[in-house]
Amino acid sequence: SITKERTEVILQGTASLDPNDPTAVWEEFEFKCKPGDLRRRPCFISPYHYRLDWLMWFAAFQTYEQNEWIIHLAGKLLAQEEETLSLLATNPFAGRDPP
Repeated sequence: SITKERTEVILQGTASLDPNDPTAVWEEFEFKCKPGDLRRRPCFISPYHYRLDWLMWFAAFQTYEQNEWIIHLAGKLLAQEEETLSLLATNPFAGRDPP
């Protein structure tokens, strides 16, 4: 069965020196086929799935302690690791200092 509501894990970063500052701008890392921007046309790749996007869907059903790979993914995004960034649709920090 499929759930009627879909919880999503969203990964964001900020260039602000103080992430707790209410004026800090948080920018989202977009995935290739994971739901995100409502203006973007849905991805259609049947019968296959982008593995990372698929795992993000299941991670939303649990905590990050049950999905330690998310912590490692976030670390690789902070380090601007090219291999990891190639798995994403957009990198909001491309050409800039990492978040």
